[in-house]
Amino acid sequence: MTQDIAHDPRTGGNLPLEPNEFVGREADVEELTDLLAVARLVTLCGAGGIGKSRLAVRVAARVAREFPGGVWLVELADAVRGDPVEPRVAAVLGVKAEPSRALTETLLGVLGDRRLLLVIDNCESLIEESARFCRAVLTVCPQVRVLTTSREPLRVAGETVWRVPPLTLPRGGGHDLTASEAVRLFVDRARAASRGFAVTDQNATDIADLCEALDGMPLAIELAAALCRVLTVEQINARIRDRFRLLSAGDRTAPARQRTLRATVDWSYQQLDEPERVLLRRLAVFTGGWTLDMAEQVCPGDALRAEDVLGVLCDLVDKSLVLADAEVAGQTRYRMLETIREYAAEQLAASGEEPGFRLRHRDHMIEVAARIHRTIVRRPRPAWTEIRPMLVMLDELQANVWAAVRFSAEVGEVESALRLLVLLRWPIIAGGRFTPADEWLDRLLTAAPDELTPSVRADALALRGQVAFGQGDPDSARAACTTAVELCREAGLNGPLSGALAVLAWVAIYQRRPERARSLLDQALEAVHTVDDPWHETVIRSMEGTFALSEGRAKESQRSFEAALAIAHELDNHWAAPVALIGLAQVAWLRGDLAEARTHYERALDMLQDITAHWQAITCLSGLGRIALAQGDLVTARARLVESLRLCLGTGQRLGVARRIETLAQLALAEEDDRRAVRLAGAATAIRSAMGGAVLPPGFGARMEELLQPARMRLGDALVAQLWAHGQEMSREQAVRYALQSGESCEPPVLPGGHPAVAPTTTLTCREWEIAQLVARGMSNKAIADELVISPATAARHVANILAKLGFSSRTQVATWVIERNRA
Repeated sequence: MTQDIAHDPRTGGNLPLEPNEFVGREADVEELTDLLAVARLVTLCGAGGIGKSRLAVRVAARVAREFPGGVWLVELADAVRGDPVEPRVAAVLGVKAEPSRALTETLLGVLGDRRLLLVIDNCESLIEESARFCRAVLTVCPQVRVLTTSREPLRVAGETVWRVPPLTLPRGGGHDLTASEAVRLFVDRARAASRGFAVTDQNATDIADLCEALDGMPLAIELAAALCRVLTVEQINARIRDRFRLLSAGDRTAPARQRTLRATVDWSYQQLDEPERVLLRRLAVFTGGWTLDMAEQVCPGDALRAEDVLGVLCDLVDKSLVLADAEVAGQTRYRMLETIREYAAEQLAASGEEPGFRLRHRDHMIEVAARIHRTIVRRPRPAWTEIRPMLVMLDELQANVWAAVRFSAEVGEVESALRLLVLLRWPIIAGGRFTPADEWLDRLLTAAPDELTPSVRADALALRGQVAFGQGDPDSARAACTTAVELCREAGLNGPLSGALAVLAWVAIYQRRPERARSLLDQALEAVHTVDDPWHETVIRSMEGTFALSEGRAKESQRSFEAALAIAHELDNHWAAPVALIGLAQVAWLRGDLAEARTHYERALDMLQDITAHWQAITCLSGLGRIALAQGDLVTARARLVESLRLCLGTGQRLGVARRIETLAQLALAEEDDRRAVRLAGAATAIRSAMGGAVLPPGFGARMEELLQPARMRLGDALVAQLWAHGQEMSREQAVRYALQSGESCEPPVLPGGHPAVAPTTTLTCREWEIAQLVARGMSNKAIADELVISPATAARHVANILAKLGFSSRTQVATWVIERNRA
């Protein structure tokens, strides 16, 4: 994972490989490289087809080494007007939305002052939204650079607009061809289209004239060069000239280059035969890409037979109207340049076919989702090797999924949209794809609730509850699933009932209501057994294990996790098995068997290598780090814990970041860096406090006290209080940066003003420590009062303070903690 976001460090970001040779613009690349060193926001501005996107990727690749946080490409080409930019940025960076917190705020918190480059492509799709987001980044994130492409400036303070020029044209009447970037591009692409193509004395002038007629526009040049497989340069030149003259009296308000580009695209479209035209315009229903199978399912009809789609698609690829973009899960993914797709969409609308083919696209996406669902739940159970490629392909088709949901909502077919989301329940939950599922579920469930069939509404409500709990919003989860349970019981729906009850049980566990949690888990198991859903049973069994572990019932917890693991292995389920393995690791840790705990964590981490499950990976890495720390292997501990923090930081979840920093504080104490340990402990506690309603885990105060007490013995109370205050004043970004540093030269951030010596809130006073010792001896409040000659009410108040500070709920826990500390 990278230092700043949840991605593989080997990529350094997500820039695509260039599909063919980058021709020309050497001076442009050098100038932009220098400009990005001093300007924080650079917009490559120009008409469609001028080469903005390709130039941006080239420049970004050139400067990638200057950005340790990576270079990240955010594409807005498939955006619909009014869509927010933030979810797209979050998806690229792997950031999850947080409840009761704007996604913009979460993103800015993740970016902080990290040094990375955002490349936001095709901002004209969301010009105002892009401007607002970029302005926020410039205001809050001093080390982030932004490179955007747009047909018009963002008009944001601090923006440097760099007009992308056409490729240089031949000088001197076409005699100096090699100095022209436009000619070099045409020749390179023509040779790719026609193996025998060569520049000759006979065609040199026509090449120069053609490039000049195309105004040095890269897209137009590439489209023309692709025709060299069927036409001579002279023929191409003559037809393009005719077409330009024909369309020169078009929309006078459009930019000249846009009119030229439209003429080029329109001319290319007119040169296609009827099946090619039909397929090109119908392919416009796909958003973000498609496969051959998808094209064969959606696009045939009337003038195009299904068996002809492959041949026609190959012709469109040859003519550069369709790109064979990449191989995904063993299949080639195709896409169109956005200019071509927009043109094709216009032709589809003009043909009158658009509503019908968008409906076919929607229905096909439902069938894809149903196929994935059937594969997951079928008997005999499929191997993970069969499921995984479908999930990888689903990742690539996300834009099509949301386009299908949007279409259904627009035409008022709410139930179809919800059915699509419900069919994708397991990929959404297990893969952490909570956004934009949460927004669509909210919108669709409130659109026409009385028109929904009970089964679809109940499933959708249960899914909404799962998504909410996954985002850390137990209140919304409880509300959705309570309604789902009522509906399921009225209609006798045991399938969604088990899911809704399981979420309610999670909420009860989270809120420390053990009796309710036990009752709900029993009801969920009873419901899941009536519908024979072993996949969901693994989830409930793991929840039983977590519940038992939270109450200290290790043997019962182990039995539940082992039952979950057995079912997961039978299903070959790489989502559920790691959850059970993590639970078994935590049980082994509680028993003190660190070797077994490490084995379980490592097995789980190995199963997570090929799927998206960041939080499970974070838990495994953190667990392995704590084991290494307990065994005195501080080098391994630091490596694992730092990797865990970096991955956690990329998700945007503040509570997880606080937990990781707390563990790194324990590591600092083991490294005998008391000052660093106290600062980190203070910073982690401040992050928790800033979250408002976050529930402190049992024994949190006791753990803080165990960390601080050795430091107080070596440094003294006054200095510990001062260091704690320093940590409390750190921003989250400063705390993370400080936690990730290592070595004797590591210096804490310099903060303005003094640091008043305020004792940590977990610190027990001398009187409280004295009373804790008496509690450990089994004395009642009255006996403590008699021993210390204080009133029973005063004794009771001291005991309540001790419980609150240490994060315990019983005197027994206090007594155990005191005895263990005295033994240590």
